[in-house]
Amino acid sequence: MSEPHMLIVIPALNEARHIDGVLTFAAAFAARVNGLVVVADGGSHDATCDIVRRRAAADPLIRLIDNPGRLQSAGVNLAVDRFGDGAEWLLRLDAHSDYPADYGDVLLAEAQRTGADSVVVTMHAEGQGFLQQVIAEAQNSRLGNGGSAHRLAGGGAWVDHGHHALMRIDAFRAVGGYDARFSHNEDAELDHRLTAAGHRIWLTGRTRLTYFPRARLGPLIRQYFNFGRGRARNLQKNGTRPAARQAVVAMLAPAAALVVLVPFGAVFALPLLLWLVACLAGGVMIALQSGRPRGLVAGLVAGTMHMAWSAGFWREWLSRKPAAERTPA
Repeated sequence: MSEPHMLIVIPALNEARHIDGVLTFAAAFAARVNGLVVVADGGSHDATCDIVRRRAAADPLIRLIDNPGRLQSAGVNLAVDRFGDGAEWLLRLDAHSDYPADYGDVLLAEAQRTGADSVVVTMHAEGQGFLQQVIAEAQNSRLGNGGSAHRLAGGGAWVDHGHHALMRIDAFRAVGGYDARFSHNEDAELDHRLTAAGHRIWLTGRTRLTYFPRARLGPLIRQYFNFGRGRARNLQKNGTRPAARQAVVAMLAPAAALVVLVPFGAVFALPLLLWLVACLAGGVMIALQSGRPRGLVAGLVAGTMHMAWSAGFWREWLSRKPAAERTPA
């Protein structure tokens, strides 16, 4: 086939439940825009690769590559290195998500209308089963997402960061692509370099993706712990300061840890009690806003997400690497 105009990359790891649906969307869009779909698999041990191979055998626009780096950042970089020559656009899709049929068309139209080098999107979480639905309620709420622009629907705005969707490949390559050492927060770290280089990021309000969150608390806590580590590493590498809302969340774990000093005074239990009260109050607000009683539990889930993020942030910050290891990749 001729060089693709659009390179569509799907990093994947154990996504047998969702990959077929994402490929159906990606292949249909690729056929309309002279695109190529590349699934970069990080070592799945479920049926993900079998599903992709079956789809690739029937559709020459779909390819499967092994991502020995395992991380999403490494997988996207590898796909761009192998298949990006001649392509103008990079569309990154998450295997753990669902997309409206016109998603890619809207992104292209927004890029052409605004002249943006990167078009990012908002996310809306949905779940199946009680716990995943509670987690989705928490992530959709302001308490859970902290007011992040890419978690809230809007009419469109120029931003410093958003959930990655469409990007000019020449801009991606000009700043060195993703830092493949980042397992989390690699998108925000790349956005920092993009904006520093003068590239513009547009958050569109005309489309969004549906995200399927973790369905169990253990994986959710690990995910947010790693989000916190990724943010700390990002700040260390680029010599920047956390946003105000990030600084507030970062203080949760140290404040709660004061509870170990309760034998010296009951006052040391106050930060943890205040966190618990905030979780309960947040749950009431989520329940009232959503009209669903499960929102009461979502407040506790949101607080747990923030606490895990804070713990991860300090875990990374206190084990900071020498400056030589924090230079741009």
